[in-house]
Amino acid sequence: MNETSLRLVWIYPDLLSTYGDQGNALVVERRARQRRIPVTRIDVRSDQPIPTSGDIYLIGGGEDRPQRLAAERLRRDGGLNRAVANGAIVFSVCAGYQILGTEFINDLGRPEPGLGILDVKSVRNDGDRHVGDVLADMDERLGLPPLTGFENHQGNTLIGPSARPLARVRIGNGNGTGDGTEGAYCDTVFGTYMHGPVMARNPLLADMLLKLALDVHALPRVDEQWYEALRAERIAHATQAAAARS
Repeated sequence: MNETSLRLVWIYPDLLSTYGDQGNALVVERRARQRRIPVTRIDVRSDQPIPTSGDIYLIGGGEDRPQRLAAERLRRDGGLNRAVANGAIVFSVCAGYQILGTEFINDLGRPEPGLGILDVKSVRNDGDRHVGDVLADMDERLGLPPLTGFENHQGNTLIGPSARPLARVRIGNGNGTGDGTEGAYCDTVFGTYMHGPVMARNPLLADMLLKLALDVHALPRVDEQWYEALRAERIAHATQAAAARS
């Protein structure tokens, strides 16, 4: 952590910010401020260099062409890779998740190199688009309750040997590979297909990032009433919708 303030970096909001993913930055920032943790939010547009001194980096989803442009610029810049090498935390969603991997299929139908930060590879799903509510059990090593979110993607993401599934789906498609996995993570780098925004639906996920950044095992308690009401409502909705389809 920076000596004076936690540095929260929101990457390329002009390219990667679909389905309300910018809400993740708002939630992480708010969860810090509720606990009187000094935090500085830095929004980095695609024509700006990525700072390497951030503590937490957030990347959202985007359409196919903006995804390719973002990947090209992040590769040229190299700042995010250097930040991760220095121990930074990264949380990515959908297109951002694919960019962190080794390869994905771009808008031209060609393989596009990713940043190689996370050991995943994404391919094009030739079947129906993965759309709908997701309910997934977090990897037990992370010690968090089930995640709720919303997916809307055409990709299938394969997890390599150096990464672990972030969660396993009860409802939804997740990585789309038929093995029940959703997202992936390795050390302090995380990826998911869940929008929502996922941090608003699962505030303990935001707290996990804060604890990693601060190197603490616990945070002061805050009022969870609003978050818990939203979370319970979305879990009930996903469960009822799944039951109606079966």
